[in-house]
Amino acid sequence: MRKHLWRYGLALFCLLAAIWLWLPDPGAALSQDERAEELPALIGHLLNEQGQAIAEAEVKVFFDSEEEPVAFAASREDGLWQVELPRLPENTVSIEFHHTHFSADSIELEGEDVAILKQGESLNLGEIEVQNRYAPGFWVAAFTFLFVLLVIALEKLPNATAALLGVAIVFVTTFFGGNLISEDLHIFDFERALTYINWEVIFLVMGMMIVVSVIESTGVFQWLAFQAYRWSRGQPRVLVVVLIIITTMASALLDNVTTMLLMVPITLEIAIALGLPPTSLLIPEILASNIGGITTLIGTPTNILIGAYAEISFNDFLINQTIGVIIALAVMTVYVLWFFRDTFNQVEKGISPTLYAKLEENAQIKNPVVLRKSLFVFAVTIVVFAIGEGLHMVPAVTALLAATAMLVWVETDVQKMLSLVDWTTLVFFMALFMLVGSIQEVGLIATVAGFMGDVVGTNLYAGVFVIVFGVGALSFAIANIPLAASMLPVVEYLSGNISGAVSNKILYYGLSMGAAMGGNGFLIGGETNLMTAGIAERAGYPLSFGRFAKVSIPVTLLTLLVGSLWLLFRFEILGG
Repeated sequence: MRKHLWRYGLALFCLLAAIWLWLPDPGAALSQDERAEELPALIGHLLNEQGQAIAEAEVKVFFDSEEEPVAFAASREDGLWQVELPRLPENTVSIEFHHTHFSADSIELEGEDVAILKQGESLNLGEIEVQNRYAPGFWVAAFTFLFVLLVIALEKLPNATAALLGVAIVFVTTFFGGNLISEDLHIFDFERALTYINWEVIFLVMGMMIVVSVIESTGVFQWLAFQAYRWSRGQPRVLVVVLIIITTMASALLDNVTTMLLMVPITLEIAIALGLPPTSLLIPEILASNIGGITTLIGTPTNILIGAYAEISFNDFLINQTIGVIIALAVMTVYVLWFFRDTFNQVEKGISPTLYAKLEENAQIKNPVVLRKSLFVFAVTIVVFAIGEGLHMVPAVTALLAATAMLVWVETDVQKMLSLVDWTTLVFFMALFMLVGSIQEVGLIATVAGFMGDVVGTNLYAGVFVIVFGVGALSFAIANIPLAASMLPVVEYLSGNISGAVSNKILYYGLSMGAAMGGNGFLIGGETNLMTAGIAERAGYPLSFGRFAKVSIPVTLLTLLVGSLWLLFRFEILGG
């Protein structure tokens, strides 16, 4: 009884979360002009030096040199502010803008503008630019973010712990430093921090974790490994190609870490039986996993972040990136086969009866009924991902509906399901969103965007290469998830400066390719790389930094070049 309560309770939660994400914002239906009384108002957009919106800035309106404001308001997320005037001015109107992280500014209205207000008509002041003032809170947020990136890169703390530590530093600075020492140490409060969490991403990841955990419990991946060995007939080069194809397809539909967790033990088994160094099979799989996931919205965590931020659909990723990814994988495969040519030539070719029997035994499907049901739900999920845009259904809704179907229709142990969901990753995402929000709040991202904007200008070709290779180079050593999250507002700003880049979102696709392909550069460049190396080392086959880099660096540079050229061909030559 308790088991059923847990199962249906979790299913109900997923269903309610899906409904909440699907329902429109109730406030969106109300027009800004629907007011109880027809009063004149002052309206404008508050922007920083890079033209990005400033939220929660305090706007005060003064009449005729009066000391107390007659009205005030706060700017919204899009920088829009609107102040209702309780009465009409006599001679002058003064408007003051105040935000902790921007220089105080004011506007004086008189003459014709005041006359408009006195006639009872609202006045739109348009875009108003204020400058970042680099208060102490700016430097605390900036150094905290860099500190967290360094801790993650050096693996001194788990990712979630490092991100939570960074958020803790920000909040301590805000609530103790900002209240007890100086207002200049204020970064943002808890309520403001929550607005930076992208709940669509959180629920999408959670829903897909539930779906994938059911599928992997059936043993279907062990069956695929057996098929790979049988198809290759013990030929190392054919085996590498088959493993790359399986890894790529799995990474496009599952997250990379899950794919490699399933592939690594099987690959080690095959390599040892054939007398191959396990690294000759593991390295191509790592590279294929990071590259292959770029093809779909759910293939990499970075794509999930980019898709939710830029409103890029499942179909958009599939249509605009798949061919480029296939070309990059072909280039990678050719290089890997060339690099390990001597190793493959020394191995005796042919089927090993012992290994064949062992893989065949492990390839038994544990629960055919669960497999059929779960694959049906997964197939329907992929279809709904593809058609969901027409239904105005965000991907998170699809994932939650799929998780609900798994929990209700596919018989499973809900306690086991809950243990398989990686809650640590979800906590990491939430903390990361708040941490990136802190540097966005103080203006660091706007400053970086301005610098990159000066370099790129309005040149699309420069923009694509700077994003793909710049982000790719940084992803060599910086975890690509926090890097991609911090770069999203930068890409938004650069896209606004380049003609056509907003409509076709080419720079967002460049960010996707740069972050994922760049993660192949060094062993510390991605969680998939580190996890694979850890399992191999525990099995007695360490994957060294240098050994990995000899293969990965040339592959990464080649695939980044392929990715850049493909995006330019896709959007500039073919149009889109």
